[in-house]
Amino acid sequence: MPNASIIEHVLKRDRAIVFASLVAITGLSATYIIFGVGMDMSAFEMTAMPGHTLMTPAVWTPSYAALVFFMWWIMMIAMMLPSSAPTVLLYAAIKRQRRDIANPLALTATFLSAYLVVWALFSLFAALLQWGLGIVGLMSVKISVSSGVLGGFILIAAGIYQFTPFKQICLTQCQYPIRFLTGPQQPGLKGALRMGLRHGAYCVGCCAFLMILLFFGGIMNLFWITGLAIYVLLEKLLPYGRWVGYAAGIGLFGSGAVLLLSVVSAD
Repeated sequence: MPNASIIEHVLKRDRAIVFASLVAITGLSATYIIFGVGMDMSAFEMTAMPGHTLMTPAVWTPSYAALVFFMWWIMMIAMMLPSSAPTVLLYAAIKRQRRDIANPLALTATFLSAYLVVWALFSLFAALLQWGLGIVGLMSVKISVSSGVLGGFILIAAGIYQFTPFKQICLTQCQYPIRFLTGPQQPGLKGALRMGLRHGAYCVGCCAFLMILLFFGGIMNLFWITGLAIYVLLEKLLPYGRWVGYAAGIGLFGSGAVLLLSVVSAD
């Protein structure tokens, strides 16, 4: 049957399909963030806006809260998916090689969806944190913390976290995903779901404090978004990514200390 032959041919091209899907998801997510779909200002406008520009404080209606949540989630997808693409592709390759797997594409889609769900939970936390900081008056018009003291502590906390054992465990799992992808696991969609959630947990554990840096640099600041995305990619994919993390930790801690000292001196 012609239709059956076409479908079989497409399924054999699952590697290309998975790769193209990852590129498309990342591209669409980045486009959404750059043009600020649904937001009052695009990321371009927010990045270029002078710090003294006055803006009307946002009213946190249910619809606005949902918009902020999706903004965070889509931003996390755009920033984190490139560094996780090798793991997703490796998972797809493992499932493709196992003859008893009927539909590796469905399993890969489940794995990826579970991974993104974990980042959705982080995005919910980030949106609530943004709301809370706004309530107490600690968010500036550029959607960054307005307190130099808080900004300094954010930098220092992110720097210290780079040296913690938990960070190193999560980073190792992200750098060498084959260790858990080829280990004992449940078969079928349930197994794919659990593996995706596990990979997402490792990824959040590795990068959550880095993403919190957006509260310091500007949640919709393209320079910070791009810089952090590139850093995460290098930290996970370079052979000496651990040392890149240590260097970043020293830089973050030092920058935070200098900022705190400057605030104290100004007072």
